Amino acid sequence: MQVKNKKVLITGAAGFIGFHLVKKLAQNNFDITGIDNLNEYYDPQLKYDRLKQLGVKIDVNSKNQSSLQSEVIPHFKYIKMDLIEMDRLSELFKKEKFDIVVHLAAQAGVRYSIESPEVYIQSNIIGFFNILECSKNNKVNHLIYASSSSVYGNNEKVPFSETDSVDFPISMYAATKKSNELMAHSYSHIHKLPTTGLRFFTVYGPWGRPDMAAYLFTKSVMDETPIKVFNNGELYRDFTYIDDIIDGITRVVEQNDKTGYSLYNIGNNKPAHLLEFISTIEKYTGKTAKKELLPMQQGDVYKTYADIDALSSAVGYKPITDIDEGIKQYVNWFKEYYNTK
Repeated sequence: MQVKNKKVLITGAAGFIGFHLVKKLAQNNFDITGIDNLNEYYDPQLKYDRLKQLGVKIDVNSKNQSSLQSEVIPHFKYIKMDLIEMDRLSELFKKEKFDIVVHLAAQAGVRYSIESPEVYIQSNIIGFFNILECSKNNKVNHLIYASSSSVYGNNEKVPFSETDSVDFPISMYAATKKSNELMAHSYSHIHKLPTTGLRFFTVYGPWGRPDMAAYLFTKSVMDETPIKVFNNGELYRDFTYIDDIIDGITRVVEQNDKTGYSLYNIGNNKPAHLLEFISTIEKYTGKTAKKELLPMQQGDVYKTYADIDALSSAVGYKPITDIDEGIKQYVNWFKEYYNTK
C-alpha cells in the first residue's frame, strides 16, 4: 500500500538526485517542499534549469528567499536555504510538520574534499546535525539520508556489504559520510528517530553533475579533447542509472511504520570496467575518445561493487538499466541540453 499525501522535505532539491526524486514523488501524490542553497561547486545554471523543469523559475539577481510555488506541480514548492541556517530550518520544520525527510543536500566530490575540507565540515557535518535536530524536535516519522560507497575506502573484499568494516576512509568526503551514519545511529538509539542511510554507488544519467565521469567523458569525446583516464583505465565502478536509484529511494519513502536504524547499499550490483564505459560513450556519440592514461589519483578507489541483497529484501529493489541503455539515454540528453551533434 502506498503512502499518500504525506508531507515530504527534500534537501538538495535542485541537485541531480533531488531533482529526479521531486519528479517521481510528485507523481505519487506527495506534498513536497524542496530546499537548496544553489551553491557554485559546479555551474549553477544546471540547477536553475532543473528547477525550471520542475516549474520553478529562479531570478538569479533576486535576493528573494521566500517560498516559490511550482507552476507545473501543484504540490511542490521550493525555498532557497542553506542547511547551516538553523533558525530558518527550525521555522520551516515547525510550520510544515513534515512526515518524511529525504536529505540529499551535501558538499559532493571526493577530489574537492582534499583541497577544501572545511566546506565539507560545514555542509556535511553541521548541516546534517541541523537536519537531525529538526527531525527529532518535530517528530519526523522517517529520516532518509544519502551516504556513499566511498565509505568502503580501499576495501578489497567485493561485493561491498553493509556488514563490512568501514573504519578507514581515504578522503574527507568519505569521512563525513561515515560520520553521518554514526550520527544517525545515535539519534535512532537515543531519541528513537527512525533513520535510513543509503550508500549510493556512482549514479549517472540525464541532468547529471558536470564533475562526474559520464559528463566529463562525454564532453571530452564530443569536443575531441583528451579524457583523463586514471590508473591507466584499470578501474571498475558500479555505475547505477538514475531511474534505478529513484525507484529504490521511492520504495524506502513508501515504507510504512518505519522504526529504528537502517543502512543499505543502493547500486547496480554489476561493476563496469572504465574502458567499457568509455567505449559505450564512443558508440552513442559516434566519435573516438582520445585517452590520456594517468596514474591512480589520491583518494580514489580501485573498484566499487554493491551487494544489494539487504535493500532488495527490505523493499524489493531491483536495478534494471544496463550500461548500454543508460549511456544511450545520457548521451541523447547531453546532445539536446548542450546543443551538440
